[in-house]
Amino acid sequence: MIPIAQRLLEEVDSYDVSEALAKLQETNQASVSELTRRRIMALFDKRPFSTEFQDLDFIRRVWPTSRMSSIFENTPSEHTLDDDLFNAIVRNFDWSNREVLEAVGYLTCSQRQFFRFLEEVTSPLTQSPEAQTELAAAINDHLRHDSYRLIIVRRLSGSPVYEVQPAALGSPADDAISQALADFDPDTVHARWTQALDRRDTDPAGAITLARTLLEDVCKWIIVEAGETFEEKDDLPVLYRKLAKILNLAPDGHTEPVFKQILGSCQSVVESLGSLRNKISDAHSPGPKRVKPAARHAQLAVNLSGTMATFLVSTWEVRKPNLTKEAGT
Repeated sequence: MIPIAQRLLEEVDSYDVSEALAKLQETNQASVSELTRRRIMALFDKRPFSTEFQDLDFIRRVWPTSRMSSIFENTPSEHTLDDDLFNAIVRNFDWSNREVLEAVGYLTCSQRQFFRFLEEVTSPLTQSPEAQTELAAAINDHLRHDSYRLIIVRRLSGSPVYEVQPAALGSPADDAISQALADFDPDTVHARWTQALDRRDTDPAGAITLARTLLEDVCKWIIVEAGETFEEKDDLPVLYRKLAKILNLAPDGHTEPVFKQILGSCQSVVESLGSLRNKISDAHSPGPKRVKPAARHAQLAVNLSGTMATFLVSTWEVRKPNLTKEAGT
């Protein structure tokens, strides 16, 4: 069947045949569940498909609606899905984005076509920079449950271009870290963690930079929440020492040798991440002799950063009630 369909498509431009072929080829491929498709669909309940195109124009970029059959019975033979959409979206404004996606077959289309939608809806041609970053992170939060992820594969005039790829096997703690950081601050801290995960295997230098920035974010957020201040010039080691004092994590503040050793190691990890970032990340010019970071270096940096960030957030959640009470007295 597959060779026959491939030969037919060489002669006939048929969306239906192309879809049938794609579904046959995807038989043994890891699939994205209907639940994940529905959760991603829900992202568009309160937002347009695109910040740069009208909704109908965007849909036309993904689906050949002028060559797809109308969803209504008893319509003229020349009536197409594009006519349905034009009437519903442009003339009458009576279809929600959910109804539009259901009409084009979003829930039942091949995985190839579904991925095409995801890549187009996160394209820099389709979204503003702010909307693109937010939407890609939101989609990845759902895709990761089915072992897929939107990955930055190249840049178009400086803006990231995403492609859906199987998610690389990461640390078992990834989900727990994601949840803890999302609960703490979903907009900045969790977004930084997600960006670091996205680049961990494909852009090691960028991931190492983000690993350090993640810890800087967490330190600054907690310092401010604790009612303390920091200087803009403060680097990560300085920020961590200030935070360690607030959270009673400084090794000198403990007498038990094992705790002194563990907390001293935590401080060393933070300082080492700063040094690693300065040595092999993309934060500075590499020069002709600088070592090029590998994926394993980025995995180490991101995993350590995520673990430390989670530890700091968890400690703050425990200490915060007492510190708040002390401030009130």
